[in-house]
Amino acid sequence: MTALERTGERVPMRIGLIGTGRIGTFHARTLTAAPGVTEVLLTDADAARAAEVAAELGATSVPSPTELLLTHGVDAVVIASATASHAGLIREAAEHGLPVFCEKPIALDLPGTMEALRTVEEAGSLLQIGFMRRFDAGYAAAREAVRSGSLGRLHTVRAMTSDPAPPPAAYLPLSGGLYRDCLVHDFDVLRWVTGREVVSVYAAGSDAGPSMFRDADDVDTAAAVLTLDDGTLCTATATRVNGAGYDVRMELAGEKDQVAVGLDARTPLTSLEPAAGSSRGTPWPGFLERFAPAYEAELTAFVKAVRGEAPNPCDGYEALAALRVAEACERSRREGRPVAMSEFAS
Repeated sequence: MTALERTGERVPMRIGLIGTGRIGTFHARTLTAAPGVTEVLLTDADAARAAEVAAELGATSVPSPTELLLTHGVDAVVIASATASHAGLIREAAEHGLPVFCEKPIALDLPGTMEALRTVEEAGSLLQIGFMRRFDAGYAAAREAVRSGSLGRLHTVRAMTSDPAPPPAAYLPLSGGLYRDCLVHDFDVLRWVTGREVVSVYAAGSDAGPSMFRDADDVDTAAAVLTLDDGTLCTATATRVNGAGYDVRMELAGEKDQVAVGLDARTPLTSLEPAAGSSRGTPWPGFLERFAPAYEAELTAFVKAVRGEAPNPCDGYEALAALRVAEACERSRREGRPVAMSEFAS
């Protein structure tokens, strides 16, 4: 429990943010406009970049994460730094009793993830993970459709994430691969929307695209069949090379009805049926534009959780569950066999 939760008072908040890349800068803008947040302190491995962003937003730049955590009296921390730094920063913040919001993942492997979670649990601190799709209006409506019974018995779910262009080649060896870096969002929101757990996976991948994926021992396109604990069958696909545009969707089919998330005028999909017409809006350029309201909402939820005004909407164990599914898919792809989730039991 934080000091803000113990007092129960709506006191001013000072939030430290580590990492001022694209998503970190977006979070900084959100926090500087958040009600009750009186100061945002920024730090980054590139000190000049942190200073530049701070000057633009009227925030304060700090030389290092350690100084931010130890000497500036922040009430909470947002971590948007390089993936490899997440687990260590989470542990350090927890040891100082600071609530943390962290972009996924906690770590790229299960041992590192579980070690960080143990530190958080021992410290009794708060850790919220940035699975922003849980805060998207379409996914929330899909969850309600499942919970209300309007779809009837759910029998099929189709999830997909398609990026319009590959990331830089230098990023790939650090990403954890397509299942851990990209499809993990689909695995998390699949669990959240359906309320069910994955019991087995069968996955495949293709590295037939740019050679940088083969060089990084990664794939540019992947697919998985997932079976849920109630027998529902799900497919999850992803690609880094979808030239038509950024495309994130989920379709849920039940015995009574079926619904779709992410299907609108900006979906980069053209029907070839003569009666369908050919008009199509401009596709979303990427994840930040598509999910901007969701990114804002998750940080609003974090501020409320720190104040004790709302429960933590996505704790670290949710990230662990999604990572286990990603690990199972990677094992399935490499070994060419179905993998039961019981192989990854804690």
